[in-house]
Amino acid sequence: MLLAFDIGNSNTVLGVFKGKELLTYWRIETDSNKSADEYGMIVRQLFKYEGLKMEDIDDVIIATVVPSVLYTVRHMAQKYFGKDAIVVESGIKTGLIIKYDNPKQVGADRIVNAVAAFSKYGGPLIIIDFGTATTFCAVSDKEEYLGGTIAPGLKISSDAIFEKTSKLPKVELEDPGHTICRNTIEGMQSGLVYGHMGMVEFIVERMRQELKEMTKTDKEIKVIATGGLSTLIDSGVSCIDIVDRMLTIEGLNIIYEKNRKHGKRNQNSERKRYSEIF
Repeated sequence: MLLAFDIGNSNTVLGVFKGKELLTYWRIETDSNKSADEYGMIVRQLFKYEGLKMEDIDDVIIATVVPSVLYTVRHMAQKYFGKDAIVVESGIKTGLIIKYDNPKQVGADRIVNAVAAFSKYGGPLIIIDFGTATTFCAVSDKEEYLGGTIAPGLKISSDAIFEKTSKLPKVELEDPGHTICRNTIEGMQSGLVYGHMGMVEFIVERMRQELKEMTKTDKEIKVIATGGLSTLIDSGVSCIDIVDRMLTIEGLNIIYEKNRKHGKRNQNSERKRYSEIF
């Protein structure tokens, strides 16, 4: 079995796979102050609750945008599972052709999402990940990662307006149902949620046009959304075709299958190709 870690700025998703089947998953808070032993105890308790045995884990794979937590989780994997974790980084085999100016700047989560979305839905694609940041990624029908847009996420925007104003309260991120609001909380919810929906609609429409121009394609461009707030935003926009909450964690399993026989153990031989293939 495979234990996969998707470590984001706010939350970490853990998933356990048996072959292609996702047996179970959990979402915990990402905490850079926790030690390897603390993470190990959390994982041990999660496994115990689900009736899983830690000794049944054959390998561990990690994707993270939080470098300070990477060492901790790798150490935990070694100590509690006896595994040298595979890390989604330069040199790992994904099949994507990266067209970014500097491929090393592409976040591991964006690469994993692109791999999963292309594998499941084909291309061309626009992938939106509603996380701490909201990211938009474009992938061609030739499995080329073309680039994208990075915007503040809904939670960041909500925290900022609360922290930078004297009288505005902290609000729940939910659809107020109208824009002509008669109280401050609903007014803030309207601005945050509908403002984000409007941003999504505009960026997707512009990205569709640019993707068609770049790839000279007449194929349908699918828009795939993932992340914790994807369902909320999808409820108010028309541009999203599919909401796939498990996209990132399933992408880790797909990358593992591409690397378990040779990719992870032979990363040095792959590094020279990194400028072309992530």
